[in-house]
Amino acid sequence: MRRPLVFGGSSHPKMTQEICDRLGIEPGKTRLSKFSNNETSVELYESVRDQVVFIVQSGCGHVNDNFFELLIMIQACKTASASKVVAVIPFFPYSRQPDAPFKRSGAPLIKPPPMTVPSTPQTMPSTPKNEYENHDLTLESNAHSFSRLSLDMDFGQQILLGGGRTNSLSLLPQHINTNANNGYKQWVVRSGTLIAELLTCAGADHIITMDLHDPQFQGFFDCPVDNLSSLPSMVKYIYHSIPDYRDAVIVSPDAGGAKRATSIAEKLHMDFALIHKERRRPDKPQKHDLMLVGDVRNKVCILIDDIADTSFTITKAAKLLHENGATKIYAFITHAILSGDAVERIQRSYLDHVIVSDSVPQDEVTQRCKKFSTLPVAALFAEAIRRIHFGESVSTLFDLQEEA
Repeated sequence: MRRPLVFGGSSHPKMTQEICDRLGIEPGKTRLSKFSNNETSVELYESVRDQVVFIVQSGCGHVNDNFFELLIMIQACKTASASKVVAVIPFFPYSRQPDAPFKRSGAPLIKPPPMTVPSTPQTMPSTPKNEYENHDLTLESNAHSFSRLSLDMDFGQQILLGGGRTNSLSLLPQHINTNANNGYKQWVVRSGTLIAELLTCAGADHIITMDLHDPQFQGFFDCPVDNLSSLPSMVKYIYHSIPDYRDAVIVSPDAGGAKRATSIAEKLHMDFALIHKERRRPDKPQKHDLMLVGDVRNKVCILIDDIADTSFTITKAAKLLHENGATKIYAFITHAILSGDAVERIQRSYLDHVIVSDSVPQDEVTQRCKKFSTLPVAALFAEAIRRIHFGESVSTLFDLQEEA
């Protein structure tokens, strides 16, 4: 059986070379460039006829350009009669877009749920026009009760509920605050289905990625998806590189990552703590108070998170741990995007060591900040490629027993 053929995109050439070094092969020869109008140009200098092709492209840097380059490379291999095309995407783009709007700081914008519009039209009693003129104070006092209903319905629904009597409804906006988007409820699209369909339409037969932010994202695909885990590598690092690790505490910076953190804590027989965001101000639903569940006083803390973009969450968690008596704070991050001033924010924080995987290029980050260390994952992807190419099981790559 022929060896696998591995091509690399322009997002992470170092990862491609390390994977090929582990497999004992050379990367496939390509020419990736852009025309003067920034259109992507892809040329393959290797024969792919009846071969299994692996294309390595991470969702970092210029995300949209790199993703479209990946689509073109997949389509080029399919057109050149490749028998199977596997997209290797260490950090999967668009996998963490929420179904709720976010603030500029990265925190979710929490709103009260919209009122349900009744299926049967209800008739509101009409009121003569002069009654509004004589009872403005009464209407203003009742404006608050009308505001929530009107702000959660568009104009057509208001007409429907009004039973066609527009004479009274036409006066209501004069007394109700009109600065709340005029009844339009903000809606943010989730791009998962589109991204999955673009990959499969381009010709991808298999997807390999690591630590999807939402594991249910795999359900968008009609082709097999192997969602590798970085937890075995983290367990190995903690076991060999952190002194007296059994006396440390594994901490999840939010409730969403609790399962990930408890997996490591159970494997290494360590204590576990959780940072919970508690909303104590009903009048300010966007403001959260962080609450620590667990004892970290006079202990080493190890924060576990999958993505760090602006690094607000991880640095605030470190501050809370420091205030509660933690002596030393580590942070393990699978995908360290670190956009904007995230590196400077970590440099000023209470984090002592930050261990990040190289699913995203980290050479510049490690040079700018001495707190950062890199956890290589090329060997994990190389082994997954080898097993898939030769038809072997990849289930052992998810087993924490293999690393400790």
